[in-house]
Amino acid sequence: MKKIAIFCGGYSSEWEISLKSAQTIAENFPSGHEVFKVIVQKDLWQVEVNGKRVPFSIDTMGYTLNDSLVVPDAAIVYIHGDPGENGKLQALLEMKGIPYLNSGPLASSLSFDKWYCNQFLKGFGIKVAESVLLTNFEELNADELIKKLEIPMFVKPADSGSSFGISKVKTREELVPAFEKAFAEGGTVVAEAFLDGTEVTCGVYRGRDGVYALPLTEIASENEFFDYEAKYLGKSSEITPARVSDEIRKEVQKQAKYIYQLLNLRSVARIDFMVVNGVPYVIEVNTTPGFSPASIVPQMLACDGISISDFWAEILEVELLNR
Repeated sequence: MKKIAIFCGGYSSEWEISLKSAQTIAENFPSGHEVFKVIVQKDLWQVEVNGKRVPFSIDTMGYTLNDSLVVPDAAIVYIHGDPGENGKLQALLEMKGIPYLNSGPLASSLSFDKWYCNQFLKGFGIKVAESVLLTNFEELNADELIKKLEIPMFVKPADSGSSFGISKVKTREELVPAFEKAFAEGGTVVAEAFLDGTEVTCGVYRGRDGVYALPLTEIASENEFFDYEAKYLGKSSEITPARVSDEIRKEVQKQAKYIYQLLNLRSVARIDFMVVNGVPYVIEVNTTPGFSPASIVPQMLACDGISISDFWAEILEVELLNR
C-alpha cells in the first residue's frame, strides 16, 4: 500500500473546480492505496483526514497524526493554475524527494503559458493562431492590434491557466475592458486572431503500451466561446465522440500525441484544437485538465470503456516505473 497525496485548491479562480477534480480522483482511486487530499491555500496548507482538517507542513512535506509524521510515498498535483499547473509544486516535490505523477516543472511551466507554449509549438511546424503578447497594459495600441489580428479577436491571460479573464472582442471599444479583465487574472496577456471552425479536444496519456489518445470531444458552446460558464456551468454541449471525419480525428489524435511527446508531458493532458477547413490549429495545452464529474476527460474515458479507477491504476504504474 502506498500513501498518495492529491494536492488541490491553489491560488487561482478555479480553486473550487480543483477540489472537485481531486474528490473525483480520490473517490475512484484504485484500491490498495491510502489517498488523502492536501488543500493548498496561500496562508495555510491542510489535509483532510478522518472528517477534519489538520495542518500540512511544507518543511516536512507531511502532517502529524497521533504524534506520528505522515509523509506521502507519491503525489498527484491537481491544482488548476498557480502553484500546481505551472510546475512550482512539482519543483518542490522534486527538492523534497517525493515522486509525483504529473509533468515536470519545465514542461508544466511552458505548457501553462498560452503564448510561449504556442510559439514553441509553432517552431515545430504546428499551426496556431496569429497572436500578440502584452506584458503590461501600457503596451496596448488598439489600432496596430486590429490591423494585425483583425476583429473579432480573443484576449486572454497568458499565464493564469484559468478560464477566467477571457473575452471575445468584436468592436474596438471592447478592447480596453477586455485587456483590463485579462490583466486582472494574469501578469501577461495574449491577443489571438479569431479562428472560425469546429472546436475539438483530445485527451492524451502515457499507458502501458505507449502514448495513447482518447476519443475526441467536440465543444459546442452556448456562449461566445468555451468560457468558465460553458466549461463548468452547463452552458455547452460536449459531444463525445466528436462529429468529425475519421481523417480529421486521426490527424488531431496524431498531433496531440506528437505535442505530448514534444513537450515531454506525463500522466494525462488535454490538448484543445480548432479545426478550420479541415486543418487543426492548437488553442492550448492543459497538463491538469478538469476531472470533476462535469469535466471532459472522464467523458472521454467513459466513451472508450475505461473506468476512472483502471485509468489511474495504469497512470500510477507507468509513471512511477518511469521515475
